[in-house]
Amino acid sequence: MTERVRELVSEASPPAFGPVRLLVLQPTPFCNLDCDYCYLPNRDDRSRLPFEVLDAALARVLDSPYQDGGFNLLWHAGEPLTMPIAFYDAATARIQQALEHRGLPPHTITQSLQTNATVIDAAWCDCFERNGIHVGVSMDGPAFLHDAHRRTRTGRPTHAAVMRGIDWLQRRAIPFQVICVLTADALDHADALFDFFVAHGITDVGFNMEETEGENAASSLERPDGEGRYRAFLERFWQRSMADPDALRLREFEGITALACSDQRLAATDMNTPFVIVNVDARGNVSTFDPELLSVPTAEYGDFAFGNVLTASLEELAATPKFQRVHRAIHSGVERCRSGCAYFGLCGGGAGSNKYWEAGTFDCSETQACRYRIQLVADVVLAGMERELGLAA
Repeated sequence: MTERVRELVSEASPPAFGPVRLLVLQPTPFCNLDCDYCYLPNRDDRSRLPFEVLDAALARVLDSPYQDGGFNLLWHAGEPLTMPIAFYDAATARIQQALEHRGLPPHTITQSLQTNATVIDAAWCDCFERNGIHVGVSMDGPAFLHDAHRRTRTGRPTHAAVMRGIDWLQRRAIPFQVICVLTADALDHADALFDFFVAHGITDVGFNMEETEGENAASSLERPDGEGRYRAFLERFWQRSMADPDALRLREFEGITALACSDQRLAATDMNTPFVIVNVDARGNVSTFDPELLSVPTAEYGDFAFGNVLTASLEELAATPKFQRVHRAIHSGVERCRSGCAYFGLCGGGAGSNKYWEAGTFDCSETQACRYRIQLVADVVLAGMERELGLAA
């Protein structure tokens, strides 16, 4: 561990509840793919978000004491583009009506969605443009990696369809980000991933680790050699990035670099601070903390819905015994991290969902997810920065 990592352990005071920065809405639980590492249950459920639930969710957030300024509305948790284009046109109109009713400017709410991109065409690009919807694409790089895990419900590969969707976005000059899930299969292919993204003009990338979470009961990264292979993967990706720094932006490298080059420290994260993220499923059930907790049943807590936007305000949800129990456990786990982890200033105590799915409790500290997401990335990036600056021994 470098001394720079040790310096980053200091942090600011933890924040109070909120402010809301992300409203995650599930337009439908249904997904047209059957990715083998997906954490979500009920992906064949074709329920649709009623507009009365959308209106109620907007009202609960906009009228909440936890709302302070603008936030992003993310359509997620299912495949958003299995809903018709008309749904998003009508939703945008209702969002603007909600803002006008409260005298708030149109930019108070921005919209985004996370899609597998398999059905994107000219009509969808028109929809994104006229409704101001930012696009995130889930895809795993070259076909031999992507198609190993991201297939249709009948087992057909999806890479070609995804690339057609990306081509439409690029032809229309619609900016997009790619989230690439790294499984054990990918760890020997840093060059193939880097070359693929650069060759296809994909310049904004984030890596999500395959996680033990929800329906995905075990991660391929749990092998004994997983962390060593991932470190080597990151080191090679760092080398390629430094050799061609304008080729692409990697979210993980940029996040650690920004913290290392500033006085900013994390006291908590959006995913362990109540009501920074508000999650609402297609039936109006609402949770907070990280979105991965929504809609996933457990033996100990049932689900992690604290109420429904049709019947309760966010303040009322915060007063429920279930919320208070979960909040206490998450807070205790964060304090364990604060007191014992040299990476805390980079991490802010991690995500409760990772702790729960890996350890069976929120009240714990280090997880495999934080070793992959934070610790190994920090070690590689900070060592690389020291070499670049001529500070390495």
